[in-house]
Amino acid sequence: MVLKPEPIFAAVRSLLRGWTKDREKVVLLTPQGKRLDQQLLVELSVLEYLILICGRYEGVDERVREQLVDEEISIGDYVLSGGEIPAMVIVDGVVRLLEGVVGSRESLIEESFQEGLLDYPQYTRPYDFEGIKVPDILLKGDHQRVKEWREKKARERTAQLRPDLLEKWEGSRKR
Repeated sequence: MVLKPEPIFAAVRSLLRGWTKDREKVVLLTPQGKRLDQQLLVELSVLEYLILICGRYEGVDERVREQLVDEEISIGDYVLSGGEIPAMVIVDGVVRLLEGVVGSRESLIEESFQEGLLDYPQYTRPYDFEGIKVPDILLKGDHQRVKEWREKKARERTAQLRPDLLEKWEGSRKR
């Protein structure tokens, strides 16, 4: 099943009336699109308007892609039944970057992928749970040493789980 162009054109044109071209984007969610990453979410978060077109099964009529779509985005190298779940992923990733959604700007900056590394280990109370203790460095109150420990652990975790990200991160630090 391929979605017909008429209803999509009508819906998008209705939404675009009065919008300025430099502050909006029409995105088609498709497996052949540009792969979604944190940087792309940041770029989308500064737009005034974002229209997400979700295909279903075989997708949309090619004329939609040719005439309406500014960018195609994929959330990964696999196929889903439709674009609704990728749309939810994009909406959640973009909305949390908007001011006032997440508690503080610092928490956004320190998150996984924001600086190119996976997150460092997180701990809560109690200090000792079934013989597994919170690292002492985190309890001493030396903010600089905690920061250094977090970066070290983030690098170690990234090297172990996503070495591709570590290579990209190290390359960006050399520039």
